[in-house]
Amino acid sequence: MQKRIQNELNFGKWIETDTRGRIYFFEIKGKLGWKAKYLKEVDKDEITIKFWQEIYNEKDLLVEIHEKYPIDKGHIKLL
Repeated sequence: MQKRIQNELNFGKWIETDTRGRIYFFEIKGKLGWKAKYLKEVDKDEITIKFWQEIYNEKDLLVEIHEKYPIDKGHIKLL
């Protein structure tokens, strides 16, 4: 239960998944209207399954994904 409390404090927002896990997330806004969204998916026991970053442009379009865990795949540009 301690992991869940820590994740809730660190991320602030989350959605429940179909498998009783959660996807935690928070956003950071950039100076030019872009934003970075950090997401962490955990199972029902709060064990991390996946951690990634999404980059959105000033039109709120997803332009880049960077999956960091379980394997760092580097930045993948979508537009």
